[in-house]
Amino acid sequence: MDMRSRLNAALKEAMKSKEATRLSTLRLINAAIKDRDIALRSEGREDGVSDEEILGILGRMVKQRQESARAYEEAGRLELAEGERAEIGVIEEFLPRQMDEAEIAEAVEAAIAETGAGSIRDMGKVMGALKAKYAGRMDFAKAGKLVKEKLG
Repeated sequence: MDMRSRLNAALKEAMKSKEATRLSTLRLINAAIKDRDIALRSEGREDGVSDEEILGILGRMVKQRQESARAYEEAGRLELAEGERAEIGVIEEFLPRQMDEAEIAEAVEAAIAETGAGSIRDMGKVMGALKAKYAGRMDFAKAGKLVKEKLG
């Protein structure tokens, strides 16, 4: 089942079971995907967002909510931070298992070897290869630090 079908099935299920947080989060996900679809149509791509691009969208949504939750905690707004964490939980249901530190390091090594990167100037090539292969499964901020360490 493709990502859109999974999301739509989950949306229908959330409507039936009247889960407010889950329903609103799934609607936000669908809105983000539709926004990207519209942007792609204006660029001449009629096929819409691929599953890999949906994983990227979901990854960005998780990252945004993590930052918001941190900001709310620092401001003492724990109820808002909990709301953000609840949304993260719903979004992560649709993401593949996240890679741990060792797996990220291994993937960085492989991408450096694969692209033939030899200096920090090749960082863009390495990151591009990682993003193409591990969208939605890798924390690219951590990967970027590792790439800098290896090439720098």
